[in-house]
Amino acid sequence: MPATDQAGRRVRRAMLGLAFMLAAGAAAQESGQPVVVARSELREVIEQVPISGTVSSPRVAQLSSAVAGRVEAVLVDAGDRVGAGDVLLRLDEALARLALDAARAASAQAREELADARRRLADVERLARRSSIAETELRARESEVRLDAATLALREAERRSEAERLERHALKAPFAGVIGRKLTEAGEWVAPGEAVLELFADEGLRIDFRVAQDFFPRVGPDTPVEVQLDALGERRLRARIGRIVPVSDPSARTFLIHVYPQEQGLPLTPGMSASGVLALHTGERSVVVSRDALLRHPDGRVTAWVVEGEGSSATVAERQLITGRSFDGQVVVRSGLDAGLPVVVEGNEALRQGQQVLIRARR
Repeated sequence: MPATDQAGRRVRRAMLGLAFMLAAGAAAQESGQPVVVARSELREVIEQVPISGTVSSPRVAQLSSAVAGRVEAVLVDAGDRVGAGDVLLRLDEALARLALDAARAASAQAREELADARRRLADVERLARRSSIAETELRARESEVRLDAATLALREAERRSEAERLERHALKAPFAGVIGRKLTEAGEWVAPGEAVLELFADEGLRIDFRVAQDFFPRVGPDTPVEVQLDALGERRLRARIGRIVPVSDPSARTFLIHVYPQEQGLPLTPGMSASGVLALHTGERSVVVSRDALLRHPDGRVTAWVVEGEGSSATVAERQLITGRSFDGQVVVRSGLDAGLPVVVEGNEALRQGQQVLIRARR
């Protein structure tokens, strides 16, 4: 191929490439920099207060035997789930059974003695009707019956007491839950009031949060709260305040709130750490803008790009802002921005003053 033809082709390719680049640049200039905008708005300002706490059980019991004795068997271990009324531990019952047998025998003897006294009284009453016996003998038999009746009542009370004592040699769960700790073993001697097992209720678990006492007047049952559990990562859960304990901890200057997650079936266990955020009303209304609209500069300035114009003639202008507190992804703007203005929230990293933009919908 002649050299002149090759050179001509190279020139044509270069011209076509230049034309393509110019056309693309013109199209880009015509369409503008794609951005996403959101309007600033006038809203009530919410103060978000971070709090930390612990998952707690509504019922925790240090279980102990009602009577002294040697442990015969511990029927549960730490981590076991038990129902209300389940037998958890048994004491040696030998002596208690002997005492109950003795009380039963004494009760039976007293019952027979009362029956015999009543028969003798009946005989005396028949003789008294025929005036064959002294009045004092009749009164003595009546007194004997009353005395034997009282003795029987005493022996019956002793029998019931020994039966109850024997029953208490078995330690039962007062409510359903999970055994937290086992504090004794078979063969050990235990006394009343000495903890042998720890039981946690595993239904209706709550999160106990300590809140600075400065916020007490602004916290109520309807205060919105979100919680975050270490076991669930970054997931945030809506919750409700079940109870506010109006007693301040003087050492920490805090008060206690009981918070219940609204979602059921969460993998909660007593002692698990949790964090949360209280949304408190401030009574203040101010201009707010999405946190994504703000650009923070090394010299401390905070700016945002405001869209001016519409359609193909839309351009951006930089505004310097003075900001306040943040909440729900919004930031309070103290000055530099009015309500209702379209502000760039995506694509604002490399904009220039007066640059043409193309507004698109957020994905």
